Amino acid sequence: MEEHKSMPKDKGLDHTLSVLREGYEFIFNRRNKYESNIFETKVLGKKTICLTGKEAAELFYDNDKFKRSGAAPKHVQKTLFGENGVQALDGEEHHHRKAMFMSLMTNDALSEIAELTKKHLNAFAAQWETKEKIIVYEEAKKVLTHVACEWTGVPLQDDEVELRKKQLADMFESAASIGPEYWRGRKSRTSAEEWMEDLVQKVRNGEINPPSHRALNQFSVHRDLEGELLDKQVVAVELLNLLRPIVAISVYMSFTVLALIEHSDEVSSLKSGNEQDKQYFIQEVRRYYPFFPFAGARVKKDFTWKGYDFEEGTLTLLDLYGTNHHPEVWRDPKVFIPARFKSWQGSPFDFIPQGGGEFDFGHRCAGEWLTLEVLKETLNYFVNHLTFDVPEQDFTYSMSEMPSLPKSGIQLTNIVRPTNR
Repeated sequence: MEEHKSMPKDKGLDHTLSVLREGYEFIFNRRNKYESNIFETKVLGKKTICLTGKEAAELFYDNDKFKRSGAAPKHVQKTLFGENGVQALDGEEHHHRKAMFMSLMTNDALSEIAELTKKHLNAFAAQWETKEKIIVYEEAKKVLTHVACEWTGVPLQDDEVELRKKQLADMFESAASIGPEYWRGRKSRTSAEEWMEDLVQKVRNGEINPPSHRALNQFSVHRDLEGELLDKQVVAVELLNLLRPIVAISVYMSFTVLALIEHSDEVSSLKSGNEQDKQYFIQEVRRYYPFFPFAGARVKKDFTWKGYDFEEGTLTLLDLYGTNHHPEVWRDPKVFIPARFKSWQGSPFDFIPQGGGEFDFGHRCAGEWLTLEVLKETLNYFVNHLTFDVPEQDFTYSMSEMPSLPKSGIQLTNIVRPTNR
């Protein structure tokens, strides 16, 4: 019979403010304090279990023990995820909806998004050559708004690019905010859902005819387990679950350029054209720099793990950033070492920048392959197709702001395309 243990417990009435203040490091700070990969705290006045590390991730993504429905706070649903989307589903309904996303991730489709990234980077780089200075993060959002819309089949007119870029970015930039910034994100989600619903209705009415392999077409005609078309509001949410994360890759694009600047000793090997070296570099960018702080779920039914009791309904948070920096998993986790991925075994539980688990049946982000393609093309473009100067600026980033970004946004000057290949 398994011995029952007392779970380390945060003292105090509530630690919501500490989550906001410590951000990405909230869970790992307490992991170090309690010398435990599991502890109990209170968030938003409710008992919350926090987990970190590979074994904890394996537990967290066990669909027999945890469910996603009811885990995301309304605050986050109203901005980041939307309501009734795939992130909140479980069981067969989740698998059926997830298959809709995974059907888009074919080799041809992934190759195409790499080509679209290169195409739009080159188009914008032509403009950058005429500018005194650019801010990489702001330009990346514009590039990826074009990429996202073209790849999904969503019509995008030149005079609406700025509006759509802002709406899509507001959703992830405001998710952890309070006050006016939060309400701006909420307003942008409402407007973006209306934009998508209008397009879905036009597809169903035959007013527009996107190619059959595009997400706008496929999602508009997708049927649920009962054979019914999805409500157009749900389709709108799911389309935004493609568009928004693609634009959010702008955060990683910014950190990729920062990594090239801060680790210039790596550039010569990246210029050689070795695809594996590029893959290692991108994976280390995703491991090293902050992106998602943690993922949430609720206990499905009572169970005991390693002597610790989990009660049905308890909110549980898995530390994504901390697991990617866990000393039990990664050697010298605070050092940027792309070569570490030469020996990485590909576990779905120790490297989880966008969530863990299996792609098809679990809750691992369907767009992870897509993210890699976009970032590899970005890396290749900045290394092999651009020259630029880096003015003095503030590259620091906050571990309490979510998403975290270099304070300068990465400023570049004197941009030149030596070749237009």
